[in-house]
Amino acid sequence: MLAVMQTNMGEIEDSTVRPKVTDAKGILKQNRQFLDYFWDIAKPEREIRLKAVEDLIEHLKQSEKPDELQYSLKRLVDGLSHTRDDARSGYSVALAQLLSVFEEISLKSTLDSVKEKHNLQTAKKKFIRNAAFGNFFGVLALSQSTRLHKEPQVVLECVRLLQSLSQYREHLRDLPRKTMVDILSETSKEVFEEVLLSALQSDLTSALNTPEQLELLLVALQKFPSVLKPKKLKKLLGTTAVITKENMPKLVEVLKTAARSVKKENILPPVAFDLLQVSLREDNFEMFWNEAIIKGMLSEMPGPTHYLSFRLLGACLPLLSVAQLEFVLSADVMTHYGQHMLSAQLADRFKFAPEMEKYVSEFMQGCADADKQLVVALGFTQLTNQGYPVVPSCWKDLEHMGLSALQKYVEWLMEAFCKPQLEKCLDFSTRRQKGNQETEAESDSCVARFRKWIILRLTFIGENHQIKKREDLVMKLARFIFFHAFFDVKKPTPEIPETTQALSVPIDQQTRAAISSAFYGLLQGLNTMAVLGDSAEAERRTLGVKADGSMWIYCVVQYATMLLDQSKHVQSVQTLSPEQRQGWDSMLGSVEALRKKARKSSSPEHSAFQHLFLLVGIQMFKAPEESLELLNDLRTCMEKAQAKKSKKKKANGKSSEEEPHWVEVVVEILLSLLSQPSRLTRGVCKAVFSRICPHLTQEALSSILDVLDPNKDEDESGVMVTDEKKEKKKIHKEEEERDEEEDDDVEDEDGSDSSSDDDDDDEDEAMEEGEEVDQNFRLDLMKVLQGQNALATEEDGSDEEELDDAAMMKLDGSLSALFLEQKKKIQAKKDEKDRLRKEKVLVRDFKIKVLDMVEMFLSKQGSSALVLGMVEPLLSVIENGMSSETSQQEQDFLRKAADIFRNRLCRAKYYCREINGREAELHDMLERLIGRAQKLTDSSVSLYYFSAALYLLKVLRGVVSERDSANAPSTPSELRLMGKVDVERVTTCFRNALTSFMTKRKSPLTGAMFIDLFSRFPVLCVNLLDTAVENITAGVREHQQGQACAVVLRALQSKDVKNLMSDAQSTELHQKVVDQLAKSFEDVQCKNKTVREKMVKALELCQHLVRVVHSQKLQVNLELLQKVLKSMNAEGSLQKPGQLEDTYWSVMKLFGVLKPKMEKVKKVVEAEQTEETTRKKKKKGFLPETKKRKNRKKPTVLEGKETPASTETAGGASGEEGKKKKKKKNKKRKQQGGEEEGTQNQPATKKAKTQQQQQKKKKKGGQQEADGK
Repeated sequence: MLAVMQTNMGEIEDSTVRPKVTDAKGILKQNRQFLDYFWDIAKPEREIRLKAVEDLIEHLKQSEKPDELQYSLKRLVDGLSHTRDDARSGYSVALAQLLSVFEEISLKSTLDSVKEKHNLQTAKKKFIRNAAFGNFFGVLALSQSTRLHKEPQVVLECVRLLQSLSQYREHLRDLPRKTMVDILSETSKEVFEEVLLSALQSDLTSALNTPEQLELLLVALQKFPSVLKPKKLKKLLGTTAVITKENMPKLVEVLKTAARSVKKENILPPVAFDLLQVSLREDNFEMFWNEAIIKGMLSEMPGPTHYLSFRLLGACLPLLSVAQLEFVLSADVMTHYGQHMLSAQLADRFKFAPEMEKYVSEFMQGCADADKQLVVALGFTQLTNQGYPVVPSCWKDLEHMGLSALQKYVEWLMEAFCKPQLEKCLDFSTRRQKGNQETEAESDSCVARFRKWIILRLTFIGENHQIKKREDLVMKLARFIFFHAFFDVKKPTPEIPETTQALSVPIDQQTRAAISSAFYGLLQGLNTMAVLGDSAEAERRTLGVKADGSMWIYCVVQYATMLLDQSKHVQSVQTLSPEQRQGWDSMLGSVEALRKKARKSSSPEHSAFQHLFLLVGIQMFKAPEESLELLNDLRTCMEKAQAKKSKKKKANGKSSEEEPHWVEVVVEILLSLLSQPSRLTRGVCKAVFSRICPHLTQEALSSILDVLDPNKDEDESGVMVTDEKKEKKKIHKEEEERDEEEDDDVEDEDGSDSSSDDDDDDEDEAMEEGEEVDQNFRLDLMKVLQGQNALATEEDGSDEEELDDAAMMKLDGSLSALFLEQKKKIQAKKDEKDRLRKEKVLVRDFKIKVLDMVEMFLSKQGSSALVLGMVEPLLSVIENGMSSETSQQEQDFLRKAADIFRNRLCRAKYYCREINGREAELHDMLERLIGRAQKLTDSSVSLYYFSAALYLLKVLRGVVSERDSANAPSTPSELRLMGKVDVERVTTCFRNALTSFMTKRKSPLTGAMFIDLFSRFPVLCVNLLDTAVENITAGVREHQQGQACAVVLRALQSKDVKNLMSDAQSTELHQKVVDQLAKSFEDVQCKNKTVREKMVKALELCQHLVRVVHSQKLQVNLELLQKVLKSMNAEGSLQKPGQLEDTYWSVMKLFGVLKPKMEKVKKVVEAEQTEETTRKKKKKGFLPETKKRKNRKKPTVLEGKETPASTETAGGASGEEGKKKKKKKNKKRKQQGGEEEGTQNQPATKKAKTQQQQQKKKKKGGQQEADGK
């Protein structure tokens, strides 16, 4: 082999110089930019490909060089068979554009070059796929060139080539047939009749065999109906039409094949939709639907054929007439769709509902016929499963219904609610439901289910803002739902339209409860609904009012008053008592008085009070007693609030003419209502408070925050529930410990008292926990026993003396009285403890509700100046919650408060930007927050205080430039602008905090806090950098020194900090940091984890410094640092793998020192040592030296000495003995082999023991042989 290579090299050296390549066409002289076009055409990014195609065509237009044009044509044709899909499509598009622009290029020659380059006959087997794609994309490029229809012969050759490509379906699938369809759609009638019809004769004749061939026929029928007349179809198919009973079996099979072919794509095959259009043109739609779809496709098991039927149902909606829509929507396809809807509710099932909703939505958007819209909406509504429609009540397709269709649909729903005609619905039942069916009970439940769904659908129409509707329709919905929720008809009257429609089946109690809840949901939606139509109120974007300015809820209350007055015709389900009716009338009087005031001067105060009265009043139909109490509380709270405000005014020396702000009165009322445990009042308060948020004052906000303040007592905070005191807790604890022993004695004495079993069990558990015994009770018990002489003493000689019966009865009476009294004490203490616990739960629940108000205010009025007064109260809540109990409710309260503070306040997008005159106050608050953050013991609480300080800094700085919303780099002058921040004062404050963190061993502050400060406020970062750099070595512990390195690293990485510093300052800073790092690396010993972490942070800072100094060529001396770093590895201790070692060597690499490769040498040495040890070790499976054959030849070596008798005899007995010895040795060898095999299969410990035993046996055997010898 070597000789051959030498001869070859010799031939190369001796050969003559290669002749110069001639470039006749100038291909090799193309510029680089021109060649790059073809590289970009093959790139995966679509935008780059299209841009390259445009640039290539533009370049060829301007250059006008035929060589470049020919090279481009050849290069594009070659690229059609590229291995990547993106590249193939790119070259095809480029070739199509080239042929379209340069008409001098012949399509015939281009097609010939495609066939020649991608010849399927001569291509190797592994390149067949690429060649097939090359031919296909070549034809595709010709068809997209917009010139193909001008050359009929080229069209014919393209069609024939596509026909030949159909045999490569595993690679191309149905792409050739689709391209043939596209070519047909662009071909003229003359070309098709004269040229293509004969070529496509075989495909058209066998059109009923495959979906592709049928699609070709259907497209030809659609495009050239005058050519493919019934007589021509008779010759091709044997029938004059496509949709006939004779063709139906073949059509069904073709549809099934098409359905299975798109199983993964989840699309409607084009052949199915074209077949549907043909059936409509031939007026055979009903036969096609019944025979092909219902009897053919739906006869299969649920799967692709069913999904094709569903897709065909959705796609045919825009094409059908009203009668055809009614026929389709009442056929078996809808029933199967309903069954699919039920089965698809299970997990991991394919759900077709989103596709059907998309089909219906497109139909509603594109259809202007109200009758068709109504038929489709009713068709899906009447598809029911035991009375309940399978389509959800919240159906978004209704958003595109016209006003007239929606009006008719709502009227149908109301009529169906009153007189349900389930026999007209397309109802179905599952197999399990059919087995458990009961006639009468089932019919009643079906009606109830149907009514519940109708109410939900009406509610959805009323409260959905996207559905276009008029105010009269919304009011009609609200009246209908309210009437059937709370009233029954006595006698119809035209004054109340809801009474004219009699109920065929009475409304049951459960249905009425569902209607009631739906009404209040609709009412909530109306309160937040914008004004319908184009009016002045709509322009003001007021919520919850009509176009004339009246509130929706007021209109509902007026309707309710009319119903209450019409007692002859209607009757309330829950009759109101005279007191409740009086409360209702007084509520109406208050509302009317407020409306009069509002007419004189429009004020949000009147609107808020009206809303509050109306919301509480309308709840009277659901909970009359509770609502009446709320109305009474509403009035008393207003009076108390007025009295409280008047007292404050007198205390402050204000004049009696001034009145408290109306918002303060409303807030007092809301807080009083929130103290009651009711979901109803919580919803009312939330709705009202959302309206008055923009008008909140400082006093009103203070009353809210006082509730949350843990440092204020009950009177000041407004909480009516007392909290437990520490002393009271202590007394309770001592009394419980004292009483638990007594309960045990009671249980022993009186076991028949079954009512106290649970208490005794609890007391037994308390005793088991080791609590102390009540000494007072013990003394009382001792006195009773001593008084009856029932207590044994040491003086008594024997304990055999017993009390008589009278004494025993007296003793029992005294003991029972004592234990009964003790039990009452214990029960009283337990009741008190339970009461206090419940009160505490109510107080905490009340505070959680108040937190909801705080969150709503922050979300709606985050930019208000009142927000600044909420910082310290929220921090006080968080700090107190961290140190309080760990119950679940307490944790939820703390988590909610912390989330509101962090996300709604500190991280809010909108914050206060108007602080005129409050700069000194905010600076004082900032200093208080930083000071408090340093005094805390918990770092998590300190983080909240530090975040609050940064929030105040952001408020003081304000909007410096537009960079708040964009991340564009800022100029140094913009960066230095700090708004209204007293930079010197704030810098001093944070410097003290940083010094405290670096010099105190136990500081609640963390390095992450200062990193956040440095990244958000570069000006303060520049001012505090010197302090941070000094603490790289001056930190009290290694942890603080490492944090100083991390803080300095983050500052040096900031571009804003770099822009704020001059070149001289930057150089001086880098030199100072280098000196500090060199000092910190001296005599360092990585003893523990803390030191290693500090070293890692210092090395990361060092790495950044060295890289910056080298890249920017700063005048910084690094020699001392390099020397210290080298000395750190003097003993080779930093050559092991690890984070510290890797960081160290990455720094040394910047100095040009690479990590020595010592591992390979060690591996070689270890390999040599292992080889030597393996040589020394005995090989397993061999006999020891004492058992080898050479032992028997020892006598031959010892010449001149006496030989054993066994060697003298050569025959006779000696021969027999030799045979016996051989047999014995063979036996021993077999035994040894068996033992060794056994030891190989044993565990390691057992194997070692057996080997030791075998060695001992061998030694003994050798001794015995020596003794024998």
